[in-house]
Amino acid sequence: GRGIGLAAAAALAGAGAAVTLAARSSSEIEAVAAAIREAGGQAEALVLDITDIAAVQRAIAALPAFHIFVNNAGTNRPASFTEVRPEDFDAVMSLNLRGCFFAAQAVAKRMQEEGVAGSIINVSSQMGHVGGPKRSVYCASKWAMEGWTKAMALDLAGSGIRANTLCPTFIETPMTRPFFEDAAFKDWVLSKIKLGRLGQVQDLMGAVVFLASDASALMTGSSLVVDGGWTAE
Repeated sequence: GRGIGLAAAAALAGAGAAVTLAARSSSEIEAVAAAIREAGGQAEALVLDITDIAAVQRAIAALPAFHIFVNNAGTNRPASFTEVRPEDFDAVMSLNLRGCFFAAQAVAKRMQEEGVAGSIINVSSQMGHVGGPKRSVYCASKWAMEGWTKAMALDLAGSGIRANTLCPTFIETPMTRPFFEDAAFKDWVLSKIKLGRLGQVQDLMGAVVFLASDASALMTGSSLVVDGGWTAE
């Protein structure tokens, strides 16, 4: 519900979609849903913990099938490879991999039940294409997402359901902002982003609408990398 997810909701609402925002805390999404409604859009807020798979399945089953699903839940616990603790590994994988996998599954099942064709957008990362220092667990989760997105795209194509990943570079969000207080880290990031600036959530809004819409009607099992040139090197 924070950062990229809120920007995606605003972008899709602006393009005419009726959106449902989901997050563990209502405070994160109620204000945005209200702002979308005040601007003339349609928005609902759903309090949901993506790591609670049974709750996700119940919630999705109780709603009409989505035509678009932005699978944006994610977390990170940076640590050098030899310092990764099992609890860090489990926390990242529980949300980034397990939670996102079964959320997408629940949405896809509901779409198939109602015969709805549409687009599932798994929000991955440039770190699903490269490595990074202190990012071994995060990279593992996002490389896994890249793989299962390709596989699910094959399984769902016959139902008219497309699945792609959106792979941003470092975007300034509430989750990442504390990392940039480290000047050396920020300088390193900026040296890798060849366009010379940190990403903003607005940089992803057009990409989300593209993947959600018929503009990408022949695109499935692919990755849209929005990284300022990071992975080109």
